Amino acid sequence: MKMTFRWFGKDYDTVSLDHIRQIPGVEGIVGALYHIPVGEVWPLEDILELKRQVNKNGFHLEVIESVNVHEDIKLGLPSRERYIENYKQTIRNLSKAGVKVICYNFMPIFDWTRSDLAKRRPDGSTVLAYEKQKVEQIDPEEMIRRIENGANGFLLPGWEPERLKTIKPLFALYKGVTEDDLLDHLRYFLEQIVPVAEECGIQMAIHPDDPPWSVFGLPRIVTNKENLKKIINMVNSPANGLTLCSGSLGANPDNDIPDIFRYFLRMGRVPFVHVRNIEIHTNGDFEETSHRSCDGSLNICEIVKVLHESDFQGYIRPDHGRMIWGEQARPGYGLYDRALGIMYLLGIWDSLENEKRKREGDKTCSQSIQV
Repeated sequence: MKMTFRWFGKDYDTVSLDHIRQIPGVEGIVGALYHIPVGEVWPLEDILELKRQVNKNGFHLEVIESVNVHEDIKLGLPSRERYIENYKQTIRNLSKAGVKVICYNFMPIFDWTRSDLAKRRPDGSTVLAYEKQKVEQIDPEEMIRRIENGANGFLLPGWEPERLKTIKPLFALYKGVTEDDLLDHLRYFLEQIVPVAEECGIQMAIHPDDPPWSVFGLPRIVTNKENLKKIINMVNSPANGLTLCSGSLGANPDNDIPDIFRYFLRMGRVPFVHVRNIEIHTNGDFEETSHRSCDGSLNICEIVKVLHESDFQGYIRPDHGRMIWGEQARPGYGLYDRALGIMYLLGIWDSLENEKRKREGDKTCSQSIQV
């Protein structure tokens, strides 16, 4: 597996590439262009400048997260044609810069949803948290205000101000849109862009809905194993892939995360993986934790074991981290806890590699392991 780290760019991130270089095992940066409005073409010169910054510090830029999908595409409006053509051109431009994977999502209006961006844990750290009752009772516009106020002044992915200013008209447009409708709109989008991705040697990798259930009555379709199967079968191509995220899918305890990982890894349709742990409460609320298995409800050791057994050759990154040691950063995207998460994941992987070598009669020092 290839360890990566999400970075928001020198103008948008408290974490520098110099910091990331000091985390053992990180090979690549997962980046994006956050100054380009959703739906517009990503200019090649801007992509190449991002690549230059990343390469200068010894990293590759082979994964992009995210090229956001315009709402008109999700709604199936006639104007989607323009935005799909723009998306195709962005894919072509990214391929010229050596990008191999594009992570995206198909969540209506909102990206990930939380009721609290800084819930205090017993150890004094703060984390992203979701309380169902709060979300069910709050007005969407009030939710936006709370998110903006809790963002520490940072732009949050999926909560771009220019998009959220149109919240009322968007809700009106989604009135009556069903899950089947949204699936049809995703199918149309994939039928248009996957052939371009194939030509460019890029794998599209849809991210699960976070959380994996309807929020504010909006349809959500990337929620469980059966829906992931539907999406994979919409366009049967290696370029139509998945980003498997343990925390997003794992928020629903009905989702067997090791089983889901094992099933789609065997199909060879998982170029990108996000790993994080969450603690699920009996009433359905959840909050994020450290990556360590015993700190949450997900067996991260078992998930990494599935990746290892599958000889996973794709890209992986630690997902949201706690805010610890007084760090002031974008919620979920500080340096320290994500670095700890990387070391935990690599420690599990190294242990599995050592056991494999022992079984094969090779007691080579683990320092020679390539991950």
